[in-house]
Amino acid sequence: MKHANLKKLLLTSLFASLVALAGCEEKGPMEKAGESIDNAVDDAGDAINDAGDEVEDAADDAADEIEDAAN
Repeated sequence: MKHANLKKLLLTSLFASLVALAGCEEKGPMEKAGESIDNAVDDAGDAINDAGDEVEDAADDAADEIEDAAN
């Protein structure tokens, strides 16, 4: 009788563990919000880098025009 109870306990524990792990796959609202914030920060960083590249290109073009005008 002890083995039967132990077997039931082990099977119940295994089943409960599997159910708990299956529930962990879905992202909760806080995880989704965190991902949205991460994406927004990444997008903002990309926009800043693009703007910096445009400023650098404009400065290079202005320097070239000044150099050409001096010659």
